[in-house]
Amino acid sequence: MEASFINILIFYIFCGAAFFQLFYFLFFYLRLANYKPKTVKVTQYPPVSIIICARNEDTNLKKNLPKILAQDYPAFEVIVVDDNSEDGTTEYLFFLSQKEPRLKRTKTGNSNRMMAGKKFPLTLGLKAAANELVLLTDADCYPASNQWLKNMVAGYAGGKDIVLGYGAYEKQPGALNRRIRYETVLTAINYLSFALARLPYMGVGRNLSYNKTLFFNTNGFFDHRHIPSGDDDLFINKVATKRNTEIVITPDAFTFSEPKETRAEWIEQKTRHLSTAKFYRFKHKFWLGMQPISHILFWLTSIYLLCILFPYWYIVAAAFVLRWILLRYTFTQAMNKLDEKDLKPYIEWYDFIQIGYYFRFAKAALVKTKYRWD
Repeated sequence: MEASFINILIFYIFCGAAFFQLFYFLFFYLRLANYKPKTVKVTQYPPVSIIICARNEDTNLKKNLPKILAQDYPAFEVIVVDDNSEDGTTEYLFFLSQKEPRLKRTKTGNSNRMMAGKKFPLTLGLKAAANELVLLTDADCYPASNQWLKNMVAGYAGGKDIVLGYGAYEKQPGALNRRIRYETVLTAINYLSFALARLPYMGVGRNLSYNKTLFFNTNGFFDHRHIPSGDDDLFINKVATKRNTEIVITPDAFTFSEPKETRAEWIEQKTRHLSTAKFYRFKHKFWLGMQPISHILFWLTSIYLLCILFPYWYIVAAAFVLRWILLRYTFTQAMNKLDEKDLKPYIEWYDFIQIGYYFRFAKAALVKTKYRWD
């Protein structure tokens, strides 16, 4: 009798988990899967300020800055904020600025910081920006093409204030590279789908644009100035609304960067990134929290109920198959759009082992931990 009661309870838990999982696919992920980029004809391109924060990034700047300066765009400047670099960053920026008038450089100096992590140099960059539209990227990133800037700016055609782009990692051999890129795609599927559902909650600083006026009118990073991370997602979480945010996922508008080379480095990076989720608005924490919870419960309860041949096993099997169809369709379409087609054969495998990922990084998402930008 007790075992029967427990099995029925597990079945009800399964039903709840299945409901949430199917809801995520049907209400959120299908939007991105069926999304067709808007064809926008821009007659006049406004001037743009590209902002890059750099600390000891001499090698990356030499490789990536020329590609950014080579953008096919009528009027833009590139502001590099040198955050007390101790390598050749300062010298290289001085040398390049002598022959490239669009490059502006500024330094944080040794002044008393009012904000943690990258937020202080980024604020200095925004204050130095001469233009209303700013486009953020990192020193270790480079654009997919010389049309990156034009494509990102096209996102403002509908009178938006924020444009979310996609920051990809380079394709390299090996299982770790596939895992890193899959997790990056999964993150993108979430924040892009939520934005299309008029519930934007984050962007990635590797490829993110917004109005400078929006930044200063909302006090920028002041509300979370004590948190080292979150210069991208916490700010967007605060200011993004259902009407002021657009996404741009044209392949020419992507940025690329080199992925971490060891599992330990990647875990450290992900732990730092996920440490900001606990500071999101409640509605975002709810929907983002129920996704991994329902994911874990769906897999565990469905496997258990099918293994014991629960009396209503056919309901479990039907829900399992329906979820698999939606998973395969939505993720395949998303990976096609994000030019990550080589990951499609691994969709089901990574969906299953994602359970371990959730447990591994649960502490980072739930417990306050100190990190710093270096």
